[in-house]
This record gives sequence, C-alpha cells and structure tokens, in this order.
Amino acid sequence: MQPKRAEVRIVDEKILSDDWYSLKKYTFDIQRRNGDWQQQTREVYDRGNGATVLLYNRERETVILTRQFRFPVFMNGHEGYLIEAAAGLLDNMDPERRIKAEAEEETGFKISTVQKVFEAYMSPGSVTEKLYFYIAEYDAGDKTSAGGGIEAEGEDIEVLEMPLKDALAAVENGLIVDGKTIMLLYHVALKVILRGYDE
Repeated sequence: MQPKRAEVRIVDEKILSDDWYSLKKYTFDIQRRNGDWQQQTREVYDRGNGATVLLYNRERETVILTRQFRFPVFMNGHEGYLIEAAAGLLDNMDPERRIKAEAEEETGFKISTVQKVFEAYMSPGSVTEKLYFYIAEYDAGDKTSAGGGIEAEGEDIEVLEMPLKDALAAVENGLIVDGKTIMLLYHVALKVILRGYDE
C-alpha cells in the first residue's frame, strides 16, 4: 500500500499555550474521499519527537526497565508510578545519539550499539510527537553508574531488572500500562528471544 498525502488548507492558527511546549488551535479545510471539502478544527500539542530503548540480555532473558512518577496518569486515576523503557525527547539531537545518552542517564548502562526497530506516532489525534524505537543488548559490565535520571529536571527514577517473562506477565495483569514499553517488550519477545533477530 502506497502512502497517501492529505489535501489540507490551513485557514487559521491560534496559540493557546506556549509555556513548556506549544499547544495550538488550527482551523483547516480537508478534502474528503468523495472529493468534497470540509472545514474542521483541532487542537495540536507539539512537544518535539522522542526516542525509546529497551535493554535486553539475550542469554539471561532479562530486560532493564525504569519506574518513575508520571503526573498526567496520576490525574487519570492511576497510582502514578509507571514502569517503562528508557525514553526521552530528542531536543534537536540525532535519535540514536539521544537514546544512548538517555539510557545511560536513566538506567546507568552505557550502551555502544542500538538497533532501530520502527517509528510510531503514539497519540496522533492530538500530539505531533513521533517516537523512534530501539533495542540494545546489555550485560553487567555495561553498568557505569546507578542511573536515576537528572534530579534538577525532577527525575527520580528507579532502575528495574526483571525476567522478560515477568515483564510480559506484568503487561497482562495491568502492572505495565505504558504503550511504548508494551510494544518493545512484545517485539523483543517475538523477534529476539523466541525467534532470533535478523540483522
């Protein structure tokens, strides 16, 4: 299937918030599949693109995850602490370089090689962010610090090492509910641990 580009005409753009990141309200005309034009209005949150990586040990069948407080999910009724793969915004850096630095900041593991597996939009109805997904093998010798993130940025990250089977069970029982992490866990389970990974 070939990509299809939308026919869109921007009519109006208003800044609703420009504090941490940008929230704008757009009015636009879009051509429907039948050829008619329809005017619509959407709010769009632009926080830049990001990257995420799941560290795994093929021999031991373990993964490195993090646990940290996420205020938006707390406001949606969750306990607040999410178990996640390491991730961060690109901040104008190359995705591969950025995710290596982020993995070391959050987990304490210095990874020299990462493997990109795919790109995905995580909330395309309202957020512009595209996420670059990576996996990387680790062993005990890659641990160079305690990790934990950057305190000045409000990070207080717990580093978790767990068997992949336990992480997958945590998805099924609702302990792991972060979308990017679920995607990477199943990718590693299906493509790496169970079948072997084709370079």
